[in-house]
Order: sequence, then structure tokens, then C-alpha cells
Amino acid sequence: MADAARPARLRPAGHPGAWLLAALMAAVLLAVVIATRPPLPASPALARTLESILLWQSLIPRAVTALICGASLGLAGMLLQRVLRNPIADASTLGIASGAQLALTVATAYAPALMVLSSEGVALVGGVAAVALVLGLSWRRGLDPMTVVLSGMVVSLVAAAASAAVILAKGEYVLSLFIWGAGSLNQQSWDAVLALGPRLVLGLAAAALLLRPLALLGLDEDVARGLGLALHATRFAVLGIAVWLAASVTAEVGVIGFVGLAAPALARELGARTPRQMLLAAPTLGALLLSITDSAVQLLGSGFNDFAPTGAATALFGGPLLLWLMRRVPPALPPQASDPALRSGRTLRSLRALGPIAVLIAALAALGLLLGRGPGGWELATGSLFSELLPFRGPRLVAAGAAGALLGAAGCLMQRLTANPLAGPEVLGVSAGGGVGLLLALTLLPAGPFAMLGGIAVGSLSVLLVMLLFAARPGIGPQRLLLAGIAMGALCMALVSTALAQGDLRAYMLLVWLSGSTNRAGEIEAWTGLIACVVLIAPVLLAVRWLDMLPLGEATSRSLGLPVQGSRIGLAGLAALMTAVASLLVGPLSLIGLIAPHMARLAGFARSRDQLIASVLIGCGVMILADWLARLVAFPYQMPVGLFAALIGGPYLIWLLNRGGSRQG
Repeated sequence: MADAARPARLRPAGHPGAWLLAALMAAVLLAVVIATRPPLPASPALARTLESILLWQSLIPRAVTALICGASLGLAGMLLQRVLRNPIADASTLGIASGAQLALTVATAYAPALMVLSSEGVALVGGVAAVALVLGLSWRRGLDPMTVVLSGMVVSLVAAAASAAVILAKGEYVLSLFIWGAGSLNQQSWDAVLALGPRLVLGLAAAALLLRPLALLGLDEDVARGLGLALHATRFAVLGIAVWLAASVTAEVGVIGFVGLAAPALARELGARTPRQMLLAAPTLGALLLSITDSAVQLLGSGFNDFAPTGAATALFGGPLLLWLMRRVPPALPPQASDPALRSGRTLRSLRALGPIAVLIAALAALGLLLGRGPGGWELATGSLFSELLPFRGPRLVAAGAAGALLGAAGCLMQRLTANPLAGPEVLGVSAGGGVGLLLALTLLPAGPFAMLGGIAVGSLSVLLVMLLFAARPGIGPQRLLLAGIAMGALCMALVSTALAQGDLRAYMLLVWLSGSTNRAGEIEAWTGLIACVVLIAPVLLAVRWLDMLPLGEATSRSLGLPVQGSRIGLAGLAALMTAVASLLVGPLSLIGLIAPHMARLAGFARSRDQLIASVLIGCGVMILADWLARLVAFPYQMPVGLFAALIGGPYLIWLLNRGGSRQG
């Protein structure tokens, strides 16, 4: 039996063709990149000198940097997946890369001396803070894979919103910071190789010394402890190595997404099973993957310009890879879905309890219209001053409130449609799909508000229909649906990032959309939001019976006479249109679509009609508050309201995940 099992454990040796093909492809593409360099406009002697400098100080260092970065990320991903027992863990899904990027962005903008002192140290602090927060949120649930990924998603969204806010505040650095953050491997010397090469060697050596503990980590915790493993110390040591490697790569070249996810997954498919095999296979495949991708973006570009930053290009295959890995995730309900506190709230409230919420919203609206800051400090706008400020403050307040109401309703619909309390436009990739639709509209149609709205609507609806198709497949439970949403969001945002890195007019318009600024909101935006609220939310109130039955499951809904497919498509269309209008007004990163239904449920509004109306009101109120605060916190500058709302909603979601964990523990 042992002899029969041995070939299965050493299956990588049985697939030399796949390894040889990958290495050959990487070598051929690099040779083509070198051979197809555009000619330099200079005399023959000077051109030869310049070409030699370009080859040995740019192209070759870039190729070696790609190999080292890919190997480092492959090793980091293997270590993270092993220590967390999570096949979808890597620096991207755990928020490590986003945390490191945020720290580097803040230091670049406000404390450049820290970057001179140690950019790697700055990135390491950000990455450690992010992973510590993620692990703290999921520790009491035993590092459940889906809880870890959801926590990483929340941390990544908040970090991305904060990074975008800092970048927009430093307008002169917008595109350069963004292209760096998207993972550009352009090199002008061997500095990156000399910086990252020794770190990779040290990381491999440290991982080799931990091979036996890594093997024991695959056993049951009690068994591992019985064999003498210091479980927590080993976990923190392995996590430290992985975070250090990922943060070092981020500090040097920016965010390279999903290589750490892809390399271990492909290594397992090629037969690697033991930690020793994975230690050899994952870094090798990571190096080859990043090398192939980097050569491809150079070949697809024009002249000396890349088609896209390499980090954005790697995210293009990250989304499909996550979809493929869904089969490895158990189709069970996420822990939060079974938490009674999140399902029904403390008490069951009726519509009469919505009165105080409406009064609070009116008070917030009055505050936003009347109270503000001017050249002389705080001032209360009355009389002629109020009349002068109303045309500026009124439309943006109405647009923000309407967008919040639409997102609250859309989030409530998506949670009911998918029977998942953690669904929302941001989580399921619907908002990011709107970005791809906007990109297509800007590319194919004359720029205008209706073309932009139509593009966002088509993109949002397309992604939401894909999500519903996934939800309807046998064995696709809420966990896998959430993973599919994260995958679609990653794929769509990679396409948007590729367009942003081009630096043209489309990039500027996409960046404005991403920021979610209401600074230029006028009567058209205000009326668009109000009309959309009436036209899109009113029909849902007539279909509350559908919302009550859909979470019960398809079989139960059919037995009660509900046309399941028709109702799902109709409600999905309304949710997509709500998301499209709201995203046009406040951007895709607000998180209101996720937090408003939760706040309504926690307030006791559990029935579908009550929860829907409460979500609408809460979303409206939170967005009005965010708009008012966004005008004040950095006066005379104004923060984009969509990003500011994400900074409000992110900590709430972190508290929500931690609250669910404490109850479980």
C-alpha cells in the first residue's frame, strides 16, 4: 500500500510536460520582448550604446524582478494557505497588500522621510496591521475560511477607500501613485533585484527550517499539540514570514494581486501535496506566472508603454481563478447567517418605529443645509446667506440622500434574493460591474450622463444576473456565492484599473466616478436621484410577499405559488438599476448597500417590508451625514462622499463581524 501511494505523493515528477511548457513559454515570451524592442531614433553607434543600456539596466532587471516577486508571492501564498488551512488565502484576499499600500501611500503623501528611511518597514507595518485585524476578527470562529476572507475583504475595501482619498487629496501625484499601486515592474537599475533577492533567499531558508511544523499544521490541533508543536508560536512565525515577503514586494513594486493565490493552487493541481513539494512548486510557479504575465503586458503595449501595470493584469486571471476554486469551499451557510442577533434583532419592530428615524433624517438634512464652515469659521446660514448657499448645498444633499436610499434598498433586495445577510452591491461585485459598463460606455459612446448611467446599469445588471445564475446552481450555497461575488469584483476592478493606468480622459472620468464626489451635483443629479427612488423603490413595496418567500428556498417558494425565476429576474433588475443610479451619484465604494440592511435588522425590523423601508431611511440618513461631514473634516477641501461613507461603514462592518464572532465564541 505504501509503495502504491508513493507515486501519488510525488506526482509533480509525473507531469514534467506542464513544468517544461511553462518554463519554455516564459523564456520564449521574454526572448520575443527583447527581440521586438522598437528602434531608437539615434545614430547607429549611439543607438547600439543606448540599446545595451536599455537591455542590461531595464529589460533584464525587470525580467529578474518579475521572477523574484513571483517566487516571493508564491511562497507567501503557500505559507498563508497552509497556516490558515484556507485554499483561498493570499496577500490580496487577506488585506495584506491593501494595508501595505495604504501605509506606503500615507507615508509618501505626508511623511516622505519615512519612505527614505525604510519603505519596506512602512509597508510591513501596514501589512501586519491589516492581517492582525483580519485574524482578530476571525479568531473566535476558529479562523473559518469564509470569515477570514470576508474580514479581509472588509479591511481591503476600507484601506482602498482611504488610499484613494489620500491620492485624490494629493492631486499632483494621482496617476503616478495609482500606476505604482497597480503593480508596475518597470525598472531602471538592479536595485529591486538587490533588495528583494536576499529577502527571497531568507524566506525560503526560514520556510525550509519550518517544514516539520508546517506538516504538523495540517493535522488536528490537539494532535499537533500532542506531538510537541507550539501551535500559536508556529502560526505567528509562519504568518510573519509570509507578511514580510508580501510587504517587501508591495514596497518595491506595488500591489501584485493573486499570484500568491494562483501558484499554490496550480501546484496542488500538478500533484504537490507535502510541504516540501509545495515549498519547491509554489515559488517556481509564482515566478513563471508573473514572468509570463509581465512579458505579455509588454508585448500587448505600444512602443515602450505597457498595455497595463503588471499587477492589474495579474488580477485579470485572479477573478476566474477564484471562481474555479469555489469547488473547494464547503457550501454551508456563513456563520453570520445563523447568528440570531443578525437575523432578527433584539425586538420585532413595526412601521410606527420608523417615525424617529425619519425625524432624525430631517434633522440631519437641516443640519447639512444650515450649518457649515466658511472663511470666518463655523456659521449658521440664514436669510440671504441661506438663499445663496441653497443652490450648492441643496442638490448635493438630495443626491447623496437619494443615493443612500437606493443603495439601502438594493442591499436589502440582494440579501433577500441570495438568502445571505452579507450580500450587497459591493460584496457581490455589482458595483464593480458598473465600472466596467461605464468604461465601455466611455469607450463606445459620446460622453454624457445618460450614456454613463446606461453603461453602469448594464454592467451592474450583467454581474448581478451572473451572481443569480451561480445562486441557482445545485450545491452553490451562500459561502460560494460570496466568493463568486468577490471574484467578479476582482475581475471587474482589474479591468477598471487597466483603463485607469492609461492616464487619458477616460481614466480621469473613471477616477472621479470611483471617488464618489458630490461636489458638482446639481439639479440634474438631484432630480435623477429623486425620480429613481420613486420609480424603482415603489414597485418593490408591492412585491414584499416575494421578499418574504425567496429566502425560504426555491422548492418552498414554488410550493407557495411564487414564480421563482421571474421574481428573481425582476427584483435583480430593480436592484441593478438602483445600484447604477447610486454609483453614478456617489461611486461604488460606499458600503451603504451592505450596512443599511444590517442596521435595520439590528434595530428590530425583520419583516421584509419593514426592513426594506428601514434600509431606505437608514441609507439615506447615513449618506446625508457622510456628505455633511465630508464637507467639514478637511475644510476648505472636500472629501468625496462615497469614500467618506466607506470610512464610516468599514469600521461598522468590522464591529459587526467581531460581534458575531464573540457571540459564537
